[in-house]
Formats: sequence, structure tokens, C-alpha cells
Amino acid sequence: MTIQEIQNEIVDEFSMFDDWMQRYEYMIDLGKSLPLIDERLKKDENLIKGCQSKVWVHGEMNGDKLVFTADSDAIITKGIIAILIRAFSNQPPAAIIDANTDFIDEIGLKEHLSPTRANGLVSMIKQLKLYAIAYQTQLN
Repeated sequence: MTIQEIQNEIVDEFSMFDDWMQRYEYMIDLGKSLPLIDERLKKDENLIKGCQSKVWVHGEMNGDKLVFTADSDAIITKGIIAILIRAFSNQPPAAIIDANTDFIDEIGLKEHLSPTRANGLVSMIKQLKLYAIAYQTQLN
């Protein structure tokens, strides 16, 4: 699936819920289903700067696709990173770099987060794209 197709799927899933409490519960469930990051990767260099909570992200190439793993010490934040990982993991770096993040607005996520969590969301997206840029540079 392309990033856009995955994002459309996420938008469809969130549209099934009537209120934001249900959406938060769904995000928490997504966070719980996030594959566990190797404990050795929970180090300062993998921490996302700008997040109120601790969020660790690691990316590595698997063939021609960039695969992310992540974790957070906060349940909502873990749900947010789970959504982003679902959208961007297992994709070519160039596709991640070029991908838009309009689906975040479509599901209404940014407007329902505190300002510090919204800043953290932006930092998470930025970090995933920075990984993609770094690996794309290596491919060229």
C-alpha cells in the first residue's frame, strides 16, 4: 500500500467514531499494538526533541524500504506515534520525504491536542522525515 492509501484508511477508521473520547481510546489501542522497540534503542540519540513525553524512534533500511520502530512513556503519545509509524513505515525514503500529512488534519488530531502535544506531533513527523532524508542521501 502507498502512504496515501494507508492515510486514507486511517481517516476512514477515525471517521467511524462519533466523539473524541472514542478516538482517544482508539489511539490508545493503536499505541498498545505498536511493536515493541528494542530496549537498547531507548537511548538519548533516538529521543525526539520537542516532545513533552519521552518518544523514542529508530529507523533502518530493510531492502529499499525504511522501517520504523518507536515507543513512548505516555499512552496518548504512543498512540500518535503508532499512527505515524503505520503511515510511514515500510515505505521508500523518497515516498516518506514527499508525503503530505493532511490526514492529521482530516482526522482532527491537531485541533484536539494540547499545544505541547501538537508541537510534539510536528516534531515526530519532522524526525521521521529526517530519517528518510538521511537514508535517501545514502541511496543517491
